[in-house]
Amino acid sequence: MEKVKRNVSEKMMLQKQIKNKKGDDKKNRFLISINFLGSSGPIRFVVNGDDLVSGIIDTALKIYAREDRLPVLGFDVNNFLLYCANASSDALDPWEPIGCKEGRNFVLCKKQLKTQMTEVRSVDQSDIFVLFSWEIMEQVHEARDVSRGLNPTLAS
Repeated sequence: MEKVKRNVSEKMMLQKQIKNKKGDDKKNRFLISINFLGSSGPIRFVVNGDDLVSGIIDTALKIYAREDRLPVLGFDVNNFLLYCANASSDALDPWEPIGCKEGRNFVLCKKQLKTQMTEVRSVDQSDIFVLFSWEIMEQVHEARDVSRGLNPTLAS
């Protein structure tokens, strides 16, 4: 009878150890809140402390899209930066674990792409086109005036 009790107590000890190991994983989990610039409010979800920042951004973008939030942001993790709302102004490194920062509140921002530079260049090119067209029109008018016998220097 004593041997049976020992086996039962050993089983209980093993179950307790297994439960404690599972509990260690739960201790490393926490709730985070991510605000999206230009959106109505934050999203919240539970993460492991070992999860990488890039994985957190990916999950946040998927939840954001699943909730049909506006503005539509896309799914490319490389186009976004995650900032800790309570800490320094530096963006979190995509390859560091989220648990290394003590914060639980974050802000997700879209990276500033260099498309703005091309927009400025396209405006400049259109301005150049207008100036070039204006010069051509002046030459056409001067040629017309010369053909009519007018002095182009006096006409301007």
